[in-house]
Amino acid sequence: MSENSTTIQLKVIPVTPLQQNCSLLWDSETLEGVFVDPGGEPEKLMAEAKALGITIKEIWLTHGHLDHAGGAKDIRNGTGAPIIGPHEDDIFWLDLIEASWAKYGMAGMGKDVRADRYLKDGDVLRLGDIEFQVAHTPGHTPGHVVIYNQALKIAFVGDVLFRGSVGRTDFPKSNPQDLIKSIKNKLWPLGNDMRFIPGHGPASTFGQERADNPFVGDRVIGNMAGNSSGVM
Repeated sequence: MSENSTTIQLKVIPVTPLQQNCSLLWDSETLEGVFVDPGGEPEKLMAEAKALGITIKEIWLTHGHLDHAGGAKDIRNGTGAPIIGPHEDDIFWLDLIEASWAKYGMAGMGKDVRADRYLKDGDVLRLGDIEFQVAHTPGHTPGHVVIYNQALKIAFVGDVLFRGSVGRTDFPKSNPQDLIKSIKNKLWPLGNDMRFIPGHGPASTFGQERADNPFVGDRVIGNMAGNSSGVM
């Protein structure tokens, strides 16, 4: 990310057996940074930050699922960094992290947690002098948010959108119609050149997904009834 001579740097670190993309975002001048969706393996994440000399100032969560929020409590305990997000409608998921991992046969992989601040549509987050906007994007979960910066052309979309797919809507309080509305009304207006980091898998752009995503591409979204199998 080099637009406007920004000093913001990004490293994506997959964590947990579900290979969730945790993003380490930092200012290369101040070496202050944030984790976006530290879903697990907090020791691994903190070792990455330490190797780069980064001081973690905040922890940002897009939603409350086990593989996105499971490592947040340990990182907060180790750094004192506050946990920010997701929207308060995902509190019930934050309370189910330990039980959810146990269902996968991986008890102890993450910890239940409550945020220090919950987010709502239109909120602003800051890393140094750079502002990141918040969009409430329900569907995959009711309290899901997307965090983005228009000038840097980067969005952290959690499990709303993937390369060639969309987020699952077969979880409690998921809603396929809401998911499609979130993508069409909150993400697509940000521009085709907006690059996004999904919760799993490779990065892409909104333009690429509009061109060929079989769930929400421009050729199909007009006829979509809102049924979403998706991934993760």
